[in-house]
Amino acid sequence: MVHANSIFAACGTTIFETMSRLANASGAINLGQGFPEGLEPAALIERLAQADRSGPHQYPSMMGTPNLRAAVAAHEMREYGIQTDPAQVMVTSGATEALAACFFGLIEPGDEVVLIEPLYDSYLPIIRRAGGIPKLVRVSPPEWRLPREELAAAFSPRTKLLVLNSPTNPCGKVYDADDLAFIAALLEQHDAVAMCDEVYEHLVYDGRRHRPLRSLPGMGGRIVKIGSAGKIFSLTGWKVGWVVAEAELLTPVAKAHQFLTFTTPPALQETVAWGLEHQRDYYDGLAAVLEKRRDRLAAGLVQAGFGVLPAEGSYFLTADFRPLGFDGSDVEFCRMITEKAGVAAIPVSAFYQGEAPAHFARFCFAKTDGAIDGAVERLVGFFNV
Repeated sequence: MVHANSIFAACGTTIFETMSRLANASGAINLGQGFPEGLEPAALIERLAQADRSGPHQYPSMMGTPNLRAAVAAHEMREYGIQTDPAQVMVTSGATEALAACFFGLIEPGDEVVLIEPLYDSYLPIIRRAGGIPKLVRVSPPEWRLPREELAAAFSPRTKLLVLNSPTNPCGKVYDADDLAFIAALLEQHDAVAMCDEVYEHLVYDGRRHRPLRSLPGMGGRIVKIGSAGKIFSLTGWKVGWVVAEAELLTPVAKAHQFLTFTTPPALQETVAWGLEHQRDYYDGLAAVLEKRRDRLAAGLVQAGFGVLPAEGSYFLTADFRPLGFDGSDVEFCRMITEKAGVAAIPVSAFYQGEAPAHFARFCFAKTDGAIDGAVERLVGFFNV
């Protein structure tokens, strides 16, 4: 007898962990897993040391410390002009925990959830465990165009949620004003809610600016926003996230959260609160730094023979390896370059269900110039360019 939940038992090890293990075993430069390098703000790390020394060290409120809730609310107003009460903010142990709390708190068995592929791999198992029924719509390379007819057709009287990730992992798409207006109209038409995964909100390039769906007229009561200090401050190991929503939506999410992680270390919360107020120059300037790294890696991948797709936001570039003459799958390609070229990437098919585009690899450019240059040198050498 197997004593395991069937949904989680059917999941393999996440592709990020799989490729990172292979990278470690192969001595590869890891451009697969999406964590930044060489970007950690020293002043914020020193502030954490001070907060840890001074305490407190006991459980804070499950909703978060007052200072961090107020800082997130102020950030929403300052960045997007969205009036937010601190009571509309709940702190979580990372954005992935926030996602789980939202899905568990808002979905009833049999509710339909509309999602747009390619998508972050944690969404589907949690939705299914909560009893939700995923309804998948695809954006496809190289244009990543939103298929409006297909999206509208995915809604039904049973639709409870739409999951919107913008800027998008893995493809770097940033939904524009017309896309957002179309989505808002669907939510109103079907009386549905959107869970907006906005962890890359400050990582938007080429003069663009992130526009939250929550900022559109009439959307405030239909939106649950997920944010991440790890992405804002390039400190993903801190695992501090938050949910922003009006009380009708936040209350059931909080009831799920209390039985997941319950709360988040107070020193981390107080440090992030300080950072949102006092480190604005850091996160306001982060996109410019990463845009240069994006362009550096893109040029190197082109030099190695890849076809590189545009990336409007996030940490990631999508590269077409067909020009290199490789005719296997993206999984086989990423394994090959990790083991033989010494550079790890993620197969883009991992972000789709079923048959998927199979000739694209995702590379993370939130790395040091040295790591990017080293990876490019290895790829150019391996493909004998």
